[in-house]
Amino acid sequence: MDLTRLPATDPTSVYRPRDGLYAVDLLAAALVEFDFFTRLAAQPTDLAGVCRTFGLQERPADVMLTLFCAQGFLRRSDVGFELTAVARDYLVRGSIFFVGPYYATLKDRPVARDFVTVLRTGRTANWSSSQREKPWSEAMLTAEFATHFTAAMDCRGAYLGGVLAAKLELAGFSRLLDIAGGSGIYACTLTARHPHLRATVFERPPVDRIAQTLIAERGCAGAVEVAAGDMFTDPLPGGHDLHLYSNVLHDWDTPKVRQLLAASFAALTPGGMLIVHDAHLNAAKDGPLPVAEYSALLMNITEGKCYSLAEMETFLGAAGFGDVRYQPTAIDRSIVTARKPRG
Repeated sequence: MDLTRLPATDPTSVYRPRDGLYAVDLLAAALVEFDFFTRLAAQPTDLAGVCRTFGLQERPADVMLTLFCAQGFLRRSDVGFELTAVARDYLVRGSIFFVGPYYATLKDRPVARDFVTVLRTGRTANWSSSQREKPWSEAMLTAEFATHFTAAMDCRGAYLGGVLAAKLELAGFSRLLDIAGGSGIYACTLTARHPHLRATVFERPPVDRIAQTLIAERGCAGAVEVAAGDMFTDPLPGGHDLHLYSNVLHDWDTPKVRQLLAASFAALTPGGMLIVHDAHLNAAKDGPLPVAEYSALLMNITEGKCYSLAEMETFLGAAGFGDVRYQPTAIDRSIVTARKPRG
C-alpha cells in the first residue's frame, strides 16, 4: 500500500455536501422557531446580547452567527451583528418577500428540532438524531460505534493525511505523537512520506486496539506504535518533538482545547512543534462558507465547533507557544503550526 500516492482528482465536491449537510437545518430552526432575523432587525447586538435576547448558549449561538455572516445574512459592526439587505428583504417578517412559510415546512426535520435544543441548552444531540445512540464522546467507548466512526474518519484521512504529509517540512524532527489519532492513518501517511520519523498514536480503548489492527494491515507497524490513554485524564507520552491534533480540537469547547494545548506544551521536547490540522475559520469569522457550514454539524453532535485562526493564535499563545504559522491543505482544511521555545 503506497501511502505517498495521491489521486489526480480533487475530492472537495464529494466531501462538501456531507460536511455542510446540517447548515440548512440550523437556518430553518433560527428562522421558524426563533423568528431570529425579525427580532434582530430592530437593534443590532453582540453575541452576549443575542444569548440574552433569545435564551441561547454561547457556543451554539457563536456557530449560528458565524454561519449567517458567511451566508451573507449578517455583518459584524462596532455595535454588534446587524442584518444585511438580503436578510431584510427575505428573512424579516413583514416583508412581502419573507420566506418564513417556505422554511416552515422544514421545522419538524429531526436535525432542525435538535438545533433548537442545542441552541437553548448547549447539550449535544446524537448522530442523525438517533434516540438509541449515546452522545458521541460516550458512544466512542463502545466497540460497535467506535469501529464504524473510526472507519469513517480513516477513509477521509487516506486523502487528507497524504496531503498533510506532503505539505509539512519535517527535517530535523524524529518522534511524532498523534494525539487522539483514531485509526492511525495520519501517523502512517506522515511516516511513509517522511521515513526518518517514528510515531506513536495515543488513543483510548477500544480505539487503540482498532488502530493497532489497521496500522499492521497497512504494513506500518515498524514505524508506528500505539499507546493507550485518555488525553484529558492521562499524561501525554514524553519524548516526542512533534505533536499532531488532526481533526481533534473541533470536537471540544474552548476550556478543553486550552487544556489539550497546555498538555502538549508541557509534554513536547523544547524546540518541538505542534501541528493542528483542522477546518479553520478566517480571523474575521465570516467565512469560508464551507467551514462555517461544517461547524454547524460539529456544534450539533459534538462539544465543539470550528475555530478561527485568530482564536487558535490566542489559544496557542496562552499555552506558551510561539512562531504560529498557517497554510491551507485540501477539502477546506488547513494547518496551524506553532513552536515550543528551546529554553
